[in-house]
Amino acid sequence: MKKYLITGISGFVAYHFLEYLNGLGEEAEVLGLDLKIPQHISDYSFKNVKLSFIELNLLEYRALGIAVVSFNPNYIVHLASFSSVGKSWEMPLESFLNNTNIFLNIAEIVRHNKIACRILSVGSSEEYGNVKENHIPLKENMPLHPRNPYAVARVSQEMLSKCYVDAYGLNIILTRSFNHVGAMQRTDFAIPSFTKQISDGIKQGQKEIKLSTGDLSVIRDFIDVRDVAAAYFALLKNGKTGELYNVCSGKGHSLKEIIDLLAEIFKVKVITETDSKKVRPIDNKIIIGCFEKIKKHTGWQPKFDLENSLKAVVESYAL
Repeated sequence: MKKYLITGISGFVAYHFLEYLNGLGEEAEVLGLDLKIPQHISDYSFKNVKLSFIELNLLEYRALGIAVVSFNPNYIVHLASFSSVGKSWEMPLESFLNNTNIFLNIAEIVRHNKIACRILSVGSSEEYGNVKENHIPLKENMPLHPRNPYAVARVSQEMLSKCYVDAYGLNIILTRSFNHVGAMQRTDFAIPSFTKQISDGIKQGQKEIKLSTGDLSVIRDFIDVRDVAAAYFALLKNGKTGELYNVCSGKGHSLKEIIDLLAEIFKVKVITETDSKKVRPIDNKIIIGCFEKIKKHTGWQPKFDLENSLKAVVESYAL
């Protein structure tokens, strides 16, 4: 039975990764770490996954070390992060600490205790920064131009990962993961925020739904969280140590297109109003990735289209 240590176990990517593991039909043991364990533990009942939780601050090296060493995992799936670009402008210190120091703690614990495990170091498409359209789709060998505190922290984590691979021989796989979409995502992200606003408006009997938004012209590569979970598993099994992989859909959509699709799914009329507080000081205009490398190395490719992903989000708000 393989053992997986998952940081950020309360996050929505972790839940979908557990669902993916369970669906494989093979028994797995998982230790989930987070500052706070999930509120609804009953939702985390999986037939093929033996799951336990430890509530701890991942910045506390000693407590984290005890947990990692005693569990002795085959794989570490490092999902814990300060993942909001918008909030990284408001809380740059917290963003940087959580996205670099926690990873550094993990790497040092594995190195000092000679734990024979593979680590998945999750990065972000935000690392690419603002690029020209003739550079689209983005490939892993593109130069990086991070333009917000979150992206700078992710680049730092990536560079640390490569240091530990080259200097100490740690078995680390790296990703640049593009914008996720799916059920259970927090409403401080664009799509669940739009969905909740529309759902709340319908429940209140509004004929026309008014949405408070940021810049709707930006184009992003949205990938279903279920595809992300499958990609992370494929990389743990077949990715090459020290290599970096885009995890993306290969397609770009503006936030205006997203709202139009949500309006069609909900069958309502939506009017948008720009809230200056939701417009970022600097934003990347277009981000679309290329997934050829991960496909070549692991056979993975995305299965869910955007409409399918949005319907999953809408259904989660209809409950």
